[in-house]
Amino acid sequence: MSQTLSAATLLAVPLAPLAGSLIAGILGTAFGGNRIGRTASHTATILGVFIAFVLSALTLKSVLVDGARFNQTLYEWMVVGGLKMEVGFLIDSLTAVMMCVVTFVSLMVHLYTIGYMHDDDGYNRFFSYISLFTFSMLMLVMSNNFLQLFFGWEAVGLVSYLLIGFWFNRPTAIFANMKAFLVNRVGDFGFILGIGLIAAYAGSLNYGEVFAKSGELAKLGFPGTDWMLITVICIGLFIGAMGKSAQFPLHVWLPDSMEGPTPISALIHAATMVTAGIFMVARMSPLFELSDTALNFILVIGAITALFMGFLGIIQNDIKRVVAYSTLSQLGYMTVALGASAYSVAVFHLMTHAFFKALLFLAAGSVIMGLHHNQDIRWMGGVRKYMPITWITFLIGSLALIGTPFFSGFYSKDAIIEAVHASHLPAAGFAHFAVLAGVFVTAFYSFRLYFLVFHGKERYDQNPDAHHDHDHHHGHGHDDKPHESPWVVWLPLVLLAIPSVVIGAMTLMPILFGDVFKGVIHVDAARHPAMAELAEEIHGWLPMGLHGFVTAPFWLALAGVAAAYYMYMVNPALPAAIKRMFQPVYTVLDNKYYLDWFNENVIARGVRMLGTGLWKGGDRAVIDGLVVNGSWKVVGWVAGAVRRLQSGYLYHYALVMILGIFVLMTYFVWLNK
Repeated sequence: MSQTLSAATLLAVPLAPLAGSLIAGILGTAFGGNRIGRTASHTATILGVFIAFVLSALTLKSVLVDGARFNQTLYEWMVVGGLKMEVGFLIDSLTAVMMCVVTFVSLMVHLYTIGYMHDDDGYNRFFSYISLFTFSMLMLVMSNNFLQLFFGWEAVGLVSYLLIGFWFNRPTAIFANMKAFLVNRVGDFGFILGIGLIAAYAGSLNYGEVFAKSGELAKLGFPGTDWMLITVICIGLFIGAMGKSAQFPLHVWLPDSMEGPTPISALIHAATMVTAGIFMVARMSPLFELSDTALNFILVIGAITALFMGFLGIIQNDIKRVVAYSTLSQLGYMTVALGASAYSVAVFHLMTHAFFKALLFLAAGSVIMGLHHNQDIRWMGGVRKYMPITWITFLIGSLALIGTPFFSGFYSKDAIIEAVHASHLPAAGFAHFAVLAGVFVTAFYSFRLYFLVFHGKERYDQNPDAHHDHDHHHGHGHDDKPHESPWVVWLPLVLLAIPSVVIGAMTLMPILFGDVFKGVIHVDAARHPAMAELAEEIHGWLPMGLHGFVTAPFWLALAGVAAAYYMYMVNPALPAAIKRMFQPVYTVLDNKYYLDWFNENVIARGVRMLGTGLWKGGDRAVIDGLVVNGSWKVVGWVAGAVRRLQSGYLYHYALVMILGIFVLMTYFVWLNK
């Protein structure tokens, strides 16, 4: 253990945003008497996150340059039997990378929020929430045990609930945050079952101790079945990741969560919370490597999400929802990489995606501000000349998203496609097809969005809903021309655009084949050779970038861009004709594969019927009617009968005694021989 990492410094990383959150949330709201104003609230929270970012960057340097490591318990909460419940930190390269990503994106979102939420009454409350979110996420990634992991896991879920329903007087926001909360509870049920099995059979919640016993766990069967225990544990943990990282069929909450303000869409749904599941599986690589069944399951789920969520992005008209479906699709790519045992590639894509997706969300928010809070891309067009900074940064983000050679998204996305191709698992064939087809789909909907917003005929003055602001806290006239956002909004866009271009090339070789994740991520190369085969194909960022121009993904992406340009710039009547031609397909996509209908009308209604049945049949009829009311009626009847026997006459009692003796003598003398 290196001495260069001190517990006090590491403790300051999550506590600084927490302190900022408490200052803004208590002193800056009615709860604490509104003692401080807006400036003090955003200064306290931004300072907290800035401190966390600086310390995270220094920690990353110590880990990568000096080889520093930290793994120890800071506080022992309690011991139950032999099971220790502790608060502790595990700081290695995986944690340090996540800390930097979380704090940097959070810092950009905090700066951006100053401009975006300027006119909102809940300004201080919003800053408090996003700082609390940063604290929760840091506790999740820095934990060295499953208990603390679960605390952070549930804390980010709670804060996302508060943020999605931030505008709590809007019914759609209330529905969306309840949906997110309930769907995540389904995933968390699987997650806690996995943790429970680990605690039961490994006898510990500490990562290191559990990993040390992974070989023993792999030999055990699940009681009462012929399943392997390790498979059940891994699938349980991954179901938790399916909820948090929005994988099919637990993805339904994420598009609806766009009801929250745009900054939170960037924070939760691009860079941090939705990647928690990906981080968790990468952290648990010593366990997942022992179960091919679990890896195949992950591959299939990831492939379905990557391809079929992309299809839904094609028909969306809300600017934020298009970006949200692209997030779902990219999370599918990361999941596929995990299934192919390319954990480092998944984390690599997590990192590059965090920058360009946060950029796209914040740029979308800038467009919404510039167009006086219109979110419908059908009523945009020609925005490029009014918002040059937003335009160029949005274009950079889109090019990174579709995997344009030399942009950051290219390196991570192509590495995933190659890794899946190299995988020998049965599900790898389907996954490879899905991620390849997903390239065309991603390019098509991304540039459909780009062309409709920034190019073509200006349509912003034709919006029939212009008088009804989507974000209720603003009230602009609909006849005003679009305008560039203030510097506090466009500065984070520029700062996010830089890593969206360069971070992939800079970190490709160290992360994938260097020593960055050595000893942190474990891969059984004999059973899962994908990474070994990848190392033979990739020889540096420049050769990979140049080779990218002759590969199938590049041509598929180019075809997607060309198709979007032709359909929305050259021949805008074609999409409507295709829609009429394939109306049944459009209806299925428009209804999101009827998953929402199924959840609401089958699962939710079934659960409500079960609850009503238990209430009326069980509670009212059986417990109240039969047990409670029935028992006092029986007691009353027995008491009435006994009352008649208690006459008070001595000869009645003597007669009963004689009869009793006669019955007993009859039984013992004649019947019981």
